[in-house]
Amino acid sequence: MEYTVKKLSKLAGVSTRTLRYYDEIGILKPARISSSGYRIYGPGEVDRLQQILFYRELQVSLEDIREILNASSFDRAGALREHHEKLLEKRNQLDILIANVEKTIASDEGGIIMADSQKFEGFKQKLVSENEKKYGEEIRVKYGADTVEKSNRKVLNMTKEQYEESTQLAEDVKRMLAEAFQTGDPAGELAQKAADLHRRWLCYFWDSYTKEAHAGVAQMYVDDGRFTAYYDEKQPGTAKFLRDAVFIYTGMGK
Repeated sequence: MEYTVKKLSKLAGVSTRTLRYYDEIGILKPARISSSGYRIYGPGEVDRLQQILFYRELQVSLEDIREILNASSFDRAGALREHHEKLLEKRNQLDILIANVEKTIASDEGGIIMADSQKFEGFKQKLVSENEKKYGEEIRVKYGADTVEKSNRKVLNMTKEQYEESTQLAEDVKRMLAEAFQTGDPAGELAQKAADLHRRWLCYFWDSYTKEAHAGVAQMYVDDGRFTAYYDEKQPGTAKFLRDAVFIYTGMGK
């Protein structure tokens, strides 16, 4: 079956403007142009649009989607299995948060007594799930599955107080690091305080702390562009500064 822009828009639940934009950027070209100048889409384009919308639901950028779909190694069946797995993870996260909200409503209305620790279950599970999605495979290779599972259990078993403390500590690290960066001295008092705060923050998530692991994580902030972008967002060079401060703090050297 073939569709015009208008018909495909109605079928897929996206705007005609979106479909025209997808054509412009080369992510979804029509199968042909009719004699009247209309874009015509066939079964292949319908399947491709479905893939695009799956990836968009998982918050993949259009640029990345284009590269994935245009790659000669693209495997539609494999991609669908991956979509299925990721969507199940997302549904699980939403189910946990929905259950958490429902319990809170019932608690507020006097139907149940909700322990403080239960109020944060959904958020802790979301934190673990997001970390697994972003870094799960690679950190298992680097640190071992057992280490990662212990870390996940530690997060899920956090008390209300520990969860709040870890969140506040993350903000304290960013604030102290920003101040220390202005000094330009990774060995200075402020930089070393930032490194110590960073250690304390890590200990909320790690089953055990070692100086070697701390230095390794700091080096990863420089080697991995995702972490570098996070730390360098407001002050380029901050990731490297933190790495240097942690190296000095741990005595591990470069």
